[in-house]
Amino acid sequence: MIRPLFARLAQMLFVMAGISVITFAIFFATPGADPSARIAGRNATPETLAAVRLSFGLDQPLAVQYGLLMQRLFVTQDLTSFMNRGEKVVPQIVAATPVTLSLVGGAALLWVGGALLFGVLAALRPGRALDRGLMVLGLVGISMPVYWLGAVVNLVTQSRFHDSALFSWVPPLGYIAFADDPAGWFRALVLPSFTLAVFYVGLYSRVLRSALIEAQQQDYIRTARAKGLSERRVLLAHALRTSLVSVVTLFGLDFGALVGGGALLTEVVFGLPGIGKLTYDALQTLDLPVIMATVMYASFFVVAANAVVDVLYAFIDPRVRDA
Repeated sequence: MIRPLFARLAQMLFVMAGISVITFAIFFATPGADPSARIAGRNATPETLAAVRLSFGLDQPLAVQYGLLMQRLFVTQDLTSFMNRGEKVVPQIVAATPVTLSLVGGAALLWVGGALLFGVLAALRPGRALDRGLMVLGLVGISMPVYWLGAVVNLVTQSRFHDSALFSWVPPLGYIAFADDPAGWFRALVLPSFTLAVFYVGLYSRVLRSALIEAQQQDYIRTARAKGLSERRVLLAHALRTSLVSVVTLFGLDFGALVGGGALLTEVVFGLPGIGKLTYDALQTLDLPVIMATVMYASFFVVAANAVVDVLYAFIDPRVRDA
């Protein structure tokens, strides 16, 4: 048991190391990519460029630069921004992480619950009116871009109908820390979480419905029916459990990517200072230390989510555990 865990941990570290090398090579080692020129400005003199390289350690060999960057990011944690001198990168990540986790966590609850409800209801009577109606709704949800839906939500709740009894509770755009005001934190995240979840409810419900219908053709389902179990119990107690494997796979990938910054558009539209917004701002100014830190942060969550998914397989599907 311990040996596979260590092997999985070694794989995670290897993947993250590879990602760090690739990211460093793209922004630091690619021919024509001179960070000192971007820091100093377009019309910088050779003397200014030399001073910038010396100040930021960019006059060292690439291997030394990479080692110093990793040391300052993970060991001493004193890596500073190129654009805002003296502003440390790690505290920015720490401050932005609760925002993104709150947004994605709330959205995940909505989309998993909605997908289970719609997927099961659609699979109960495939081909009937309810099934077709729910799948049409799912397709509509998949088809709506999150930035467009977020803009429409803001137009309705922040502008035209904000003073109505229906939306008077909606706070201004931005984030409210849970420690400062738990109720305000909840109100500030309800609409962003709903906006982010709409796409995934549509996607997951369609995937779950297809998996449930396919599972009902398996031999173990026929055996359960032959034992006299009701159709609802067969669906919920037997077919649903194995059908969740595909949903768990998607959830692990999507949750890790969103926590790692994939919720960028939602954060920008609703003014949430999360990891996605931090990455977006860093890309706008090519603030390489911040970009490196956010990429490593994102890779950690994606790799960790995949590891958790592998463990969950054994609990969901006995066939995986017995293999």
